[in-house]
Amino acid sequence: MSASNPLESIYYIGIPENFIASDTAFKIDTTIKLPVQKKVDDAPGSFNPEEITPEQILAGILTVLAYDKKNAHLDYYRSIITQVRPDIKKELCEAAILKTKNEDFDLAEEIFLALLGLDPDDEAVILNMALFLDQRADSYRASNLIEDADAYDSDALDYYREAMNAEPPLPDAFFNAGFYFMKKHSYREAKDAFETYLALTCDVTDDEMGENGVYKKERAQEIINNITNQNMDDEVFQKAYDLISAGQEEKGLAEIRNFLESNPKVWNAWFMLGWGLRRLERYADAAQAFNEALKFGGDSNADTYNELALCLVQEKKFDEARTSLLKAFELEPESTKIISNLGYLALAQGDKTAARNYFTTVLEYDPKDKIAAHELLKLEKSE
Repeated sequence: MSASNPLESIYYIGIPENFIASDTAFKIDTTIKLPVQKKVDDAPGSFNPEEITPEQILAGILTVLAYDKKNAHLDYYRSIITQVRPDIKKELCEAAILKTKNEDFDLAEEIFLALLGLDPDDEAVILNMALFLDQRADSYRASNLIEDADAYDSDALDYYREAMNAEPPLPDAFFNAGFYFMKKHSYREAKDAFETYLALTCDVTDDEMGENGVYKKERAQEIINNITNQNMDDEVFQKAYDLISAGQEEKGLAEIRNFLESNPKVWNAWFMLGWGLRRLERYADAAQAFNEALKFGGDSNADTYNELALCLVQEKKFDEARTSLLKAFELEPESTKIISNLGYLALAQGDKTAARNYFTTVLEYDPKDKIAAHELLKLEKSE
């Protein structure tokens, strides 16, 4: 979203009673001024009422709906836009999804906000907003923009919780929220969400669910079984993660070691132990923990190999680190985080040419990656 106030891009005008929006005559309340979206190339003081298009008015209304939640005339503006453009919600939703896929996040967010302003009680729009913010957070985290990612994750959670409180219940809200909680290592909440999804869909036949619905039910049950079998919803497990995340590594490590005494084959727990140890710069011990994670099932997770590689680089075991990073790359070939770490490994080995190629590749995937851009600038200055 633009740093400037989007409402500054509109002005209000009085409309003659015989005004026709699009090709449909619509009774205008002349006591209420209509918002008009300025043209991109409008110069200051160049306003000409005769050149205003219906599209500018519709765009102005959408801007107000998106950003001026306390406007006294929202219901009136909604009535105009829904009568002039009956399919506007469908059009906006398709446009927002397309912009999200193309990672045009600022414009996608503006469209989603307009959708929410158009119909604040539409649970499907609320859920789509949660999914959008969730995806935006993932993209920022992949670009090492951690603070931005955390902020969007927090916003996503607010929308997920709102969607899960919908009446009647919205099963997909619980299904998608389950994956959000998995990402945040909140396994108890993830399990609850997936169990609720299954409860809400238990009376729906496979024919009614369709192929995708059947897959979702099977996937939800699979995740529930995995969490249960590995005891990942244990309070000690969650406490350990929360402590390490909060910078209380020693306390968190004590908790996860306590968990491992009773659950020695849970790869996620070994991963968490390694993560905490790495944060304390105890790289040899961390590498040992990550190897245990690989032994017990973490070999299908790119992050395990990536974290192990970070420790091996610090131990100056460069060949082993490269092998680990390449395994991570095989699992996630478009991960800019892994490609960046291959660049850092090349720097550690003194291979500036290879490092430059890796960081350049990162920017090809994600032109907004500030860390890769910074490293390339340093390489240019060092030549």
